[in-house]
Amino acid sequence: MTPQTSPRMPAIFFGHGSPMNALEDNAYTRTWEQLGKSIPKPRAILAVSAHWYTSGTAVTAMTAPRTIHDFGGFPQALFDLRYPAPGDPALAARVGQLLAPLPVRLDQEWGLDHGTWSVLVKMYPEADVPVIQLSIDATQPNTFHYALGQRLAALREEGILVIGSGDVVHNLRTMKWSNNGDNNAAYDWAARFNDAVRDCLLRGDTARLIDYTQWGQDAVLSVPTPEHFLPLLYIAGTRQDDEPISIAVDGMEMGSISMLTAVVGEFSTTA
Repeated sequence: MTPQTSPRMPAIFFGHGSPMNALEDNAYTRTWEQLGKSIPKPRAILAVSAHWYTSGTAVTAMTAPRTIHDFGGFPQALFDLRYPAPGDPALAARVGQLLAPLPVRLDQEWGLDHGTWSVLVKMYPEADVPVIQLSIDATQPNTFHYALGQRLAALREEGILVIGSGDVVHNLRTMKWSNNGDNNAAYDWAARFNDAVRDCLLRGDTARLIDYTQWGQDAVLSVPTPEHFLPLLYIAGTRQDDEPISIAVDGMEMGSISMLTAVVGEFSTTA
């Protein structure tokens, strides 16, 4: 791929929450829809999803990525949903160039998992923007993932939308399942951690964000495993100079799933 200069695209971290958001209409999905209307239409999308957690670094390089239904126990309508966005092998090769000398495997098997398509089905429902995914190397430290985001920032100047999809707070074991109407009331530790992350983003305090594992018990409970948090570090890494970071929507589902969506860079709030 020959780099093409374009107005700088924003970069977005999505708190994707339940796969059911792909079918539902709520404050979060309406925000995702609005974002799709409010930013310039990208030439392609590079997605870093919590659900492709691997050993080593890989990027999807097929022309027609499959829709992966990597979950269970949901209605059949969710399994029937397809997101037939094309792939972009040239962009996959470009990612390899940007990350060199890091070995990047050009993958022909993965596709688009629900961390990616459950958001994009709202943002770009026509599935007319090419999409590739970058895996998260589970063997590497937080600094590695942030540094990869820094190296991928160049794509924003080339008309590429870089997105991360996970959840700032993601503790499935503590989710509230009661029917007494307070399922979405956040645990104190979840609220504190989510607020601390939000504060770091708004202040541009990336050093503290990268070092979140040192935040004590709130971090232990909010991020029991790192895969849903790490996509945020890629997006924070794409920030240029003193670009603003804004919170498009926030909230807590079932007590321990953060729905915070953060946007790096300028964008219009008017469709």
